[in-house]
Amino acid sequence: MEMMKYVNKLLLVAVVCVGLFPAQQLSAQKNKSFIPGEVWRDTDGNLINAHGGGLLYHKGTYYWYGEYKKGQTILPDWATWECYRTDVTGVGCYSSKDLLNWKFEGIVLPAVKDDPEHDLHTSKVLERPKVVYNKKTGKFVMWAHVESADYSKACAGVAVSDTPNGEFTYLGSFRPNDAMSRDQTVFVDDDGRAYQFYSSENNATMYISLLTDDYLKPSGRFTRNFIKESREAPAVFKHEGKYYMLSSGCSGWDPNIAEIAVADSIMGTWKTIGNPCTGPDADKTFYAQSTYVQPVMGKKGAYIALFDRWKKKDMEDSRYVWLPLFIEKGEITIPWHAKWDMSVFDKKKK
Repeated sequence: MEMMKYVNKLLLVAVVCVGLFPAQQLSAQKNKSFIPGEVWRDTDGNLINAHGGGLLYHKGTYYWYGEYKKGQTILPDWATWECYRTDVTGVGCYSSKDLLNWKFEGIVLPAVKDDPEHDLHTSKVLERPKVVYNKKTGKFVMWAHVESADYSKACAGVAVSDTPNGEFTYLGSFRPNDAMSRDQTVFVDDDGRAYQFYSSENNATMYISLLTDDYLKPSGRFTRNFIKESREAPAVFKHEGKYYMLSSGCSGWDPNIAEIAVADSIMGTWKTIGNPCTGPDADKTFYAQSTYVQPVMGKKGAYIALFDRWKKKDMEDSRYVWLPLFIEKGEITIPWHAKWDMSVFDKKKK
């Protein structure tokens, strides 16, 4: 009898705990390791929804901006190359101190529901948002690929905010340097100059465009790179005075081999040096596509390569593949790890 009373007390405590802490909160456990391709939840226990995104480090905090995908995946009837998409919901923002545990800050660039002509109308397309901070103006500037429903617009859209997690004000779209702009990223150099990298000429050529001092539009100075090589999904970083660009080939939502290129100056000559990925399925970039490369603050020479593993028939459930990137004697490798943490950088040095 005493044993039954004890068991009943335990059950009562369990019921009370469940009542105090909803199931969603109980599932929001602190992440201790990166597990590429697996479900990744925010601090509220919800799936992280930030696809095709990029990171910003500002005053001790990382901010992750990405496509917030909701709703049914759409395949237009005209699309013979499988142009799967979801309607615009907006750009989501998450914050973190450790790159592992992310707090949802909200939709910082929401869709526009009542104006069918607006770039951000729910029927349109918004992809690959990137945010940079302008020290001169004190503004946070977002660049993104904006499209019409039939993917004929091929423009860059720009928005600004006074804070990294506040709502951004959309300024409009245009074709930078009078050229198509699709997959894109923005990179700020050590001297404060900013550059937009974007796939153009029907994705056949990669443009590198110097932006104006306020980062809001092209300066008019640009270069055409990898002409007729069809590179997209650019992710740019700098290490010991050299510039590197990770990119993918063009095969719709299906994976292909990654390439890394290097240059001594950002507007100079770029040289392709091969596929940095190693391990199982390295020839398919681990069934993912590049989106950003983030330096790990406080760890010299440590970088994380960010990839999206697209689920073209369920875009909302597309997964994130984050892997350590190593540079040794000019050679770059992104080895596969099924599970890893920041100690991998210390082990590599040994």
